[in-house]
Amino acid sequence: MAHLRPRHRLALAVPVVLSLTASLGFLPSAASAVPITETTAQTADAPNLSYVVNTRLDHRTINTVKKAISAAGGSIVETYEQIGVIVVHSANPDFGLIIRKVPGVQSAGATRTAPLSLASTTDEGAVQYLSKEQAAKTTKASAAAGDSEPLEADQWDLPAIGADKAAKINPGSKSVTVAVIDVGVDDTHPDIAPNFSPSQSANCVGGKADTTYGSWRPVDSAHYHGTHVAGEIAAARNGIGVAGVAPGVKVSGITVAEPDSTQLFYPESVVCAFVFAADHGVEITNNSYYVDPWLYNCMDDPDQRAIVDAVNRAQLYAQSKGTLNVAAAGNSNDDLDSHALVDASSPDDSTATTRTVDPHECFDVPTQLPGVVTVSSVGVTKAKSYFSSYGKGVIDVSAPGGDARQIPDTPSKNGRILSTLPNNTYGYLQGTSMATPHVAAVAALLKSTHPHASPAQLQGLLKAEADNPGCPTEVYDTNGDGIADATCVGGKRVNGFYGFGIVNALRAVK
Repeated sequence: MAHLRPRHRLALAVPVVLSLTASLGFLPSAASAVPITETTAQTADAPNLSYVVNTRLDHRTINTVKKAISAAGGSIVETYEQIGVIVVHSANPDFGLIIRKVPGVQSAGATRTAPLSLASTTDEGAVQYLSKEQAAKTTKASAAAGDSEPLEADQWDLPAIGADKAAKINPGSKSVTVAVIDVGVDDTHPDIAPNFSPSQSANCVGGKADTTYGSWRPVDSAHYHGTHVAGEIAAARNGIGVAGVAPGVKVSGITVAEPDSTQLFYPESVVCAFVFAADHGVEITNNSYYVDPWLYNCMDDPDQRAIVDAVNRAQLYAQSKGTLNVAAAGNSNDDLDSHALVDASSPDDSTATTRTVDPHECFDVPTQLPGVVTVSSVGVTKAKSYFSSYGKGVIDVSAPGGDARQIPDTPSKNGRILSTLPNNTYGYLQGTSMATPHVAAVAALLKSTHPHASPAQLQGLLKAEADNPGCPTEVYDTNGDGIADATCVGGKRVNGFYGFGIVNALRAVK
């Protein structure tokens, strides 16, 4: 992809939940209103920005705020009354200052720093396409091994979590859907088409759901990330290509990435995706990204505070409707249990500046939000992937995400993850982006086995049935320079590299 950056993630421990509750549950509204007049009209040369306006939930307040938005020079894109979030466009440079002082507004801010124009995913490095020669070699090896799929011999990740054996017991229920919130999913791919759910798919770019048939598809082959993720989850066992971890469940696509080369994931699009998933009966969402333009959203900044508030409202709404949200930890090899991190990439839609942030006050969204399952990555040896971020009390579970430095005994000898790509192709990627769909798929298997389990219960089952290798007994040195690349803290039950352990698909169906 043209725009690849590492992501960071910090704690989902109880203190973070309490901190977010304190920060978001009691967001203050202004004590008094400031008169809004036509003098606040937009200036001719001001940029047209997108905003989220977060209000109290009562209908009367929302209507009052909508009138104030119009008077302040804003145009409403969409109103999510169920969570009190209004998506607005405005070229008035004072729009945020004015609207925050309206009674009933609990937070409001710009969702980008660059003007609107007519991503930030967590894969590490460029895609490696499967060649015809390699496909032929792998197909031969798969046939010799008795695999059901021609390319399965190169899918070391399936036996690593017992997914090959699990498929023979229970491949997953058609009543369970995993929504891939991403850059788009090519549902015409023959490995994805049998399990794709158009009725639970949409394009949410800009903050309003477009359910036109095919709107969820990637705009071009460079937007391959979501198709790769979808195949990891639910590629059918149909004698074609590869197999997914949960080849019997449904998968849907909710596009949130900008259609240009930036592939940025703006907050209003993600808000739309969570609400859409919740309202369309999605059981699991896969989130292999962070919300742009801020790597961390600091609560002392009104714009960033509003972003945290809006996305948190949306993902909590999804949880309340029975949806489990799974997210990637990031590819910075950072100890996310630290108290200070350097962010040199924000804002990523204009001119970035270097800042040091306290991750307990500045939140990575959606990964750091309460109730979201946070996933680290391992390679074929079950060692933490060299790029994967980590941290005790931060990581919930781990899963295969690939590692080019850990070489599997497969035909390709490629330590990355093989999956589907647009236009009926296949390729290898590595990243916590690839680990996350493994967890989402195992959660789908658990939901198939325990159809009445709540999101919290599913998260508990993921942790209880995981296998924890424990912290390494030797120095964690992935590049062989004799210097420790990371330090694992914790014990056999829970630690900073694996959380509660590597998820287990076979246990999920027993």
